[in-house]
Amino acid sequence: MLPKKKKDHDDGFNWHEEGISSLVRLIVLTWTGAILTLNYVSIPGIPQQKIDPTFIASVFTGTLATFGVTPSKSNGNGNGGQQKTTTVTVPVPKPKDEEDKK
Repeated sequence: MLPKKKKDHDDGFNWHEEGISSLVRLIVLTWTGAILTLNYVSIPGIPQQKIDPTFIASVFTGTLATFGVTPSKSNGNGNGGQQKTTTVTVPVPKPKDEEDKK
């Protein structure tokens, strides 16, 4: 009977590959979050710079997506895609011809 070969790598979490990848994604997420925060918040001692946050926000969203976090679809009304219906009843005045007949 032949001896079993040892596996070169473990099927579980591999720190050399997944650990470094997670660390780099976490650093990018922290960096983009800090830049977006500094764009909107003024901190004494740090000058507030007005930049176009579109690219940084797309990198932030893309990095979040690699962790499995995705933004919800919104229709722009602020309630996360859930539409509220409101019924308004407006009284319509009767024409003068009908008022005179009474």
